[in-house]
Amino acid sequence: MIHIRSPQEVEKIRRSCRIVAETLQLVADMIKPGVTSKELDTAAERYIRNQKAEPGFKGLYGYPTTLCVSVEDEVVHGIPGDTPLEGGQIIGIDVGALKDGYYGDHARTFAVGQVDGDRRRLMTRTRECLDLGVQAAMADGHISDIGHTVQRHAESAGFSVVRELVGHGVGTRLHEEPQVPNFGRPGFGAMLREGMCLAIEPMINMGTKDVYTRDDGWTVCTMDGKPSAHFEHTVVITANGPEVLTGYKTD
Repeated sequence: MIHIRSPQEVEKIRRSCRIVAETLQLVADMIKPGVTSKELDTAAERYIRNQKAEPGFKGLYGYPTTLCVSVEDEVVHGIPGDTPLEGGQIIGIDVGALKDGYYGDHARTFAVGQVDGDRRRLMTRTRECLDLGVQAAMADGHISDIGHTVQRHAESAGFSVVRELVGHGVGTRLHEEPQVPNFGRPGFGAMLREGMCLAIEPMINMGTKDVYTRDDGWTVCTMDGKPSAHFEHTVVITANGPEVLTGYKTD
């Protein structure tokens, strides 16, 4: 079932989205060589709980931590641990929060110190894919318009789009209908209506689109071991176009 959210519901989602945006800004300021992803996770959980909210991921489907922290060839769902970050890596961080019964969902990919040109281009192009995908989320359009826009922009730069993982609706559950793929032809799928809240989240690989899941049952990695980047916004469809609810400062 696809939900059309009332203005009052959108405001609750907006509050949760503000929390996750602030959480990612907090951990962004911590990222440097030598820091562990577990330290980032601890800080994120503390901040979310201080906002009188609950971590949106922790315990959901059995996931063990507040953040998903995915380094280099890890696409998504990496579990925070004690391995120090190294300069030159890229790190994707995904975070959710639940407040007053409504979720917010947000992800960004960061450089650890200085990264090479190929990784920087991957990050930049993936962020552009997100921005263009958001712009394509227009009332009376179709879900596939978003994915078509993302795929075209990613592949025009020689990158690939993960097929097995998609964006989704957001509301009283973290993952709601409709699914929001990052590929496909335009003009297909559910119609976009005012009041729909969506998590749009391109996952773009430097090499092959193919992925696998590690033995931990969570961490999704690129099949060829090349880096992947991930950016995500929660948006609401309005009569005046899509509105980003998880805005953050420009890097």
